[in-house]
Amino acid sequence: MFAATLRTVHELGYARATVERIAAAAGIAKTTIYRRWPSKGELIVDVLLDAFGPAPLVGGSRAEVLTSVIRWGAAKIAEPGVGDAFAGVFSDAVSDPALRGVLSSRLQDPYRLALQDALGEPEQRVLFFVDVVVGALLHRMGMTGEPMADADVTALADMVVAHFAAE
Repeated sequence: MFAATLRTVHELGYARATVERIAAAAGIAKTTIYRRWPSKGELIVDVLLDAFGPAPLVGGSRAEVLTSVIRWGAAKIAEPGVGDAFAGVFSDAVSDPALRGVLSSRLQDPYRLALQDALGEPEQRVLFFVDVVVGALLHRMGMTGEPMADADVTALADMVVAHFAAE
């Protein structure tokens, strides 16, 4: 189901990847999808959770942890369909308070809490880190239709880590 969703988003774009088209790609009835997910947005959130998995909070220093998270996020957003799905559901959430709540509680909060724990940082500072990194990655995808190039991911990590790695 999740693979069919990402494939459909990748092939058609987020807006044209309707629940009906996703169901057809998965070989199931759209009512089957709606029994589990009340909206396309909620389906996409679960697809993204599956695609991203747990954050790799690895490294001996704060800078290494932050850099690994930035590189992981960039790599995940570059996977076929993932960046488009993320940007699309994020855009839908701008005018949908219920979807914003789902994004915040189900997608953002687990990563925020893991980063807070790993870094010993307060919520607002971690949220700002997420805003800067994810915002830059999705902006690049939206403006070019392509994921951020490796050299630019390195530059982003260097800039962000210089600010956030200070203890």
